[in-house]
Amino acid sequence: MTDFTLNAQARTDLGKGASRRLRHALNIPAVVYGGNKPAESVTILTKEITKLFENEAAFSHVIELNIDGAKQNVIIKAMQRHPAKQFIMHADFVRVVAGQKLTAKVPVHFINEEAPVKKGGEISHVANEIEVSCEAKDLPEFIEVDLANAEVGSIIHLSDLKAPKGVEFVALAHGNDLAVANVHAPRVAPEAAEGAAE
Repeated sequence: MTDFTLNAQARTDLGKGASRRLRHALNIPAVVYGGNKPAESVTILTKEITKLFENEAAFSHVIELNIDGAKQNVIIKAMQRHPAKQFIMHADFVRVVAGQKLTAKVPVHFINEEAPVKKGGEISHVANEIEVSCEAKDLPEFIEVDLANAEVGSIIHLSDLKAPKGVEFVALAHGNDLAVANVHAPRVAPEAAEGAAE
């Protein structure tokens, strides 16, 4: 079982210059908000947060955040990465309150992808994560998309997926039946098509 915990220190030195100094000292500025409490500015060791988020499941898991010895349950809400180097520059966490619904983005796992390929299709992943609404106890680590029965020319929508118990797809609740994947016929290169015609 993976340990989803992070240690943090409260910070009072705020602003862009302070954030830059933190990153130079191998710390990441972060904010914790929600749960009817005021927002808290904290700092987390770069190596600790990087290690945690190497595990995909951490993005859709309740994390125990230990701020100067005071523990609270949170989920990651947003993460800012450096555009070129991809290291984490800033993180936003939302407090988890028992019995209260939260929204989170959960990764998509595609299974049985070889089935439509055997029928001559090519698969395009349209979504690699889905926003869900649920209580923290029901938060899934991922949403499974089974392509075993997908036909060439078909589009898999949110409404085609089975949401885990207690979980609601946010877009679907707002009337947006988003595409998750599509199976299309292979695109033939123009020269190949001309050669076949001759």
